Amino acid sequence: MTEYLKKYMLRTECRIRECADNKEIEAIFSEHRDKIAFMQHERLVHFLVTMMFAVVLSIFICAFIFCENPAVLLLAVIIIVLLGFYIKHYYFLENTVQKMYVMYDEILNLRQKFEVKNND
Repeated sequence: MTEYLKKYMLRTECRIRECADNKEIEAIFSEHRDKIAFMQHERLVHFLVTMMFAVVLSIFICAFIFCENPAVLLLAVIIIVLLGFYIKHYYFLENTVQKMYVMYDEILNLRQKFEVKNND
């Protein structure tokens, strides 16, 4: 997902810079709006999974405190590592979606310029 999103963002930035007419900006706008919706859903799913891992980690830590079993501690450590990776990925998704919002505003501004130009 990370590579896909990075490539999409670079490709879209190039398309915006090279955009020459209203039809092209409408195609970019439509695609970008759809991608934002997909990434918002992806971000929500990753948030929920991250929170689930945090709850499971809390349960394992409480279990270790009460029973002091080294196996439970090992499971808690594994969950901490997994949680770290999920937080890193969620952080990437969150920041990229916010960049997509900025790009959306750029597309709207360019769209408006083309509309003004076509009305003149």
